[in-house]
Amino acid sequence: MSKRKYDYDLFVIGAGSGGVRAGRLAAQLGKCVGVAEESLPGGTCVVRGCVPKKFLVYGADFGEAIEKAKGYGWSTENVSFDWTVLRDSVQKEVNRLSGIYSTILEKNGAELHRERAELVDAHTVRLCTSGETKTAETILIAVGGSPWTPDIKGIEHAIVSDDVFLLPEQPKRMLVIGGGYIACEFAGVFAGLGTDVIQAYRGGRLLNGFDAEVRDEVGQVQIRNGIDTRFNISPTEIRKTDGGYIVSFNDGSKIGTDCVLMATGRRPKTDTLGLDAAGVDVESSGAITVDEFSRTSQPNIYAVGDVTNRVNLTPVAIREGAAFIETVFKDNPTAFDHDDIASAVFTRPPVGTCGVSEGEARRRYGDDVTVYTTQFRPMKNVLSGSEHRCFMKVITKGKQETVIGVHLVGDDSAEMIQMVGIAIKAKLTKADFDATCAVHPTIAEEIVTLKPRELNKTTVVT
Repeated sequence: MSKRKYDYDLFVIGAGSGGVRAGRLAAQLGKCVGVAEESLPGGTCVVRGCVPKKFLVYGADFGEAIEKAKGYGWSTENVSFDWTVLRDSVQKEVNRLSGIYSTILEKNGAELHRERAELVDAHTVRLCTSGETKTAETILIAVGGSPWTPDIKGIEHAIVSDDVFLLPEQPKRMLVIGGGYIACEFAGVFAGLGTDVIQAYRGGRLLNGFDAEVRDEVGQVQIRNGIDTRFNISPTEIRKTDGGYIVSFNDGSKIGTDCVLMATGRRPKTDTLGLDAAGVDVESSGAITVDEFSRTSQPNIYAVGDVTNRVNLTPVAIREGAAFIETVFKDNPTAFDHDDIASAVFTRPPVGTCGVSEGEARRRYGDDVTVYTTQFRPMKNVLSGSEHRCFMKVITKGKQETVIGVHLVGDDSAEMIQMVGIAIKAKLTKADFDATCAVHPTIAEEIVTLKPRELNKTTVVT
């Protein structure tokens, strides 16, 4: 029996959603698989992202539900909130889920190394704690991203999104710096838990890159949630004082707070991977350059997930990991389709979006675009007294009015967009939507009863 040329058929650096999926599938095919993870298995989503974040959103929603229940006849006296109970409950569940990810790998025969790994050359990785080196015929990089913060004086006094879940106590005042989905979500969470929140952003509207009307609606959502939103300012210094922190901005203003959350974006986590030594090219952003099959500039090294900065969503990393297995180990070259991916932003209420924005639609198709919108007060909010509303937008192209974009802001938007995403992926038309009978009384029924919005065809919404 001939000696194996490499220690592993596949070595995966990073045990997040994409890495675990690929490692498990390869092991199930009988391949010899090694996986290295410096943190808890499960990656950003399970450990410090989507999952614990959504639990915090639920926590804030329960508080609002208790308050709004008065309109439905419920007595809500003597209600209190304990941050440490929520925090510890979330961490207990995170640890349980991380354990499941470990078990998935190990039960399928993959060897899990609980330490950081870096590339030595195209076929060799070094385990940084033990100092061992391992060789592999194929290497998959799935290390994700990490929070980025601006280089300003006193930045060491700020926390990032990774730190939010372990705060020793709930701050009475919080300054959230940033206007992306992470900033908007955490501002909404802590406002809902009773913290006085200021959200400061260098731009003029939140959620850059989203549909313009969605951005405006989310701005109103934050205001209705009691968040003091301030635009067109950037921080220049964070100074610690006896009473908290003073943050200075480029317009001369200063904001006092107990906690500074820098939610200014995430970047691929590639600076300590040894990519140069392995001959792997990166973009100026630090993202690993890959082709449609997730292959890097080094033919035996692949990369999936946020480290490639394509579509930074957990389900996308999972699909990319599965496509990698088809390509490399099943002789079935498979490229994951990154178009028309439904996603959600868990503001309170949330955003659901799939397809192109109106601005992008008009840049691509000019006047050959029809837009349908509505805005209304959900039935649930009538008796509760809630000021939150629902906004819906459907974008179509051509005489057949193929639906190319749907954008929702309001209760249950994240749930609805998953189903609507199927229709967009199937290239259904507005007539197909109209032919679908409504379910009454629901929020979702409005999607199949939308009327066109009158719009000057020379106007481009950006």
